[in-house]
Amino acid sequence: MKAAVFHKPGDIRYEQFDDPTIEDSRDAIIRVTSTAICGSDLHIYDGFLPQLRPEVLGHEFMGIVEDVGSGVTNLKKGDRVVVPFTVACGKCFFCQHHQEMHCENSNKEDYGPDGGLLTEKGGGLFGYSDLYGGYNGGQAEAVRVPYADYSLRHVPEGLKDEQVLFLTDIFPTGWSSIEWGELKGGETVAIFGSGPVGLMAQKSAWLQGAGRVIAIDPLNYRLERAKRVNNVETLNPNDVDVVEALRSMTEGRGPDLCVDAVGMEASRSVLDKAKAVFNLEKGTDSVLETCFRAVRRGGIVTIVGVYGTPFDNFPLGRMFDKGVTIKQGQSQVHKNIDHLLDLVVQGKVVLDDIVSHVLPLTEISRGYDIFKNKEDDCTKVILKP
Repeated sequence: MKAAVFHKPGDIRYEQFDDPTIEDSRDAIIRVTSTAICGSDLHIYDGFLPQLRPEVLGHEFMGIVEDVGSGVTNLKKGDRVVVPFTVACGKCFFCQHHQEMHCENSNKEDYGPDGGLLTEKGGGLFGYSDLYGGYNGGQAEAVRVPYADYSLRHVPEGLKDEQVLFLTDIFPTGWSSIEWGELKGGETVAIFGSGPVGLMAQKSAWLQGAGRVIAIDPLNYRLERAKRVNNVETLNPNDVDVVEALRSMTEGRGPDLCVDAVGMEASRSVLDKAKAVFNLEKGTDSVLETCFRAVRRGGIVTIVGVYGTPFDNFPLGRMFDKGVTIKQGQSQVHKNIDHLLDLVVQGKVVLDDIVSHVLPLTEISRGYDIFKNKEDDCTKVILKP
C-alpha cells in the first residue's frame, strides 16, 4: 500500500509501505476513505515526541471494513466505520471505567502507572510513536485496527465522511474539555486557541449550556472563522491584554471555565526559548499560565492541549490561592462517541465547517507544510487516499 511515512523531524513522504494484516482474532483491516492532519501529529513531525523508526502517522481516520478476525462478529466486509483514536481493549479496569485512554492492554512495551517523560506511558494511540504502542496510523490506504469489535462505530447512511470524520478525535476532545468544566447553565467559557480542537470546544460549550463563549487566538483569520461558524466573541492577544479584557467582560471576576486548547506549541519569545533549553523543557506553558491568571476564583481550568515535560516556575501558589480546579488529559472518546454521533445525525451540530483544505494523500508533504505554517488561512486539512 501507499502511505504517509514519517522518517525524521520535518520529513514525511508518500511512499510504499507494508500492507496491514490480521494479527489477532479481534483485528479488522480498514480501507481508509478519509483521514486528517491533527495538531498532535506535529508533535512527532516537529520532534517534540521522539520516534526513531519509520512510522505511518495519523489518528483521525475512517473507512470501509476489508477484513475481520475470527473474534469480530459485529462487523463485516463492506461496513463503513469511524475509528476512535485511542486503542482500547474494552475489558481491562480502565476500559470498564470509561477511561480507555489508559487501557492496560494496548501498549504492551511502554505502559505503566508512572506516566514518566519517556517511560510508563498510557494506552495505545494510532500513529503516535513507539511510546504509545507503535501502531501505524491512518494517513495511509489501509490500517489494522486492534480490538475492532469494541472500538469501531458504524456510520449511518446518508452522512458524508466530512460530517463524521472528526468524531475520531477533535470533537470528542473539544467535548471533554467542556464536560470536565461541569457547566450548570449560563457560565462564561473562555477557550484559548481557535485551531481545530478550540473550534470544537466552542461548539461543545454552546451544546452544554454556556451562556457566553469567548475565543482567544493570535491569528485573526482563525478568530474570523470562529465568529462565522460558532457565533462566539473573540480576543486577539496581540491587540489586548487578554486577562484584563476577560475580567472586564465578567464584572472583574474572570471566566467560570478556561480551556487550554493550545498546549506546549504556543508562540514564544526568544527568552522563552532560551529558558526552555536551560530547563530541558519542550515548548512553553505560557497559555496555561494565562488560563490560571484569567479564570475566576473557584473556577475550573481544563487542558486538552498536549504537554510533554515538566515546567519550571509552575504557578502552584496562584492556583492554590484561587482555589482552581484542574482537569486534563486525552479525550474520553469511547465514552462519548455514540452520543456525539447522535448529535450529528439529529443535525444539532455541524462539524465540517472547520475544513479549509481537502488534498489527495499524495500531497502529504504539502499538507503538513500548510498546516504547520498556517498558510493559506489553513484550519483543518483532510486527506483522501
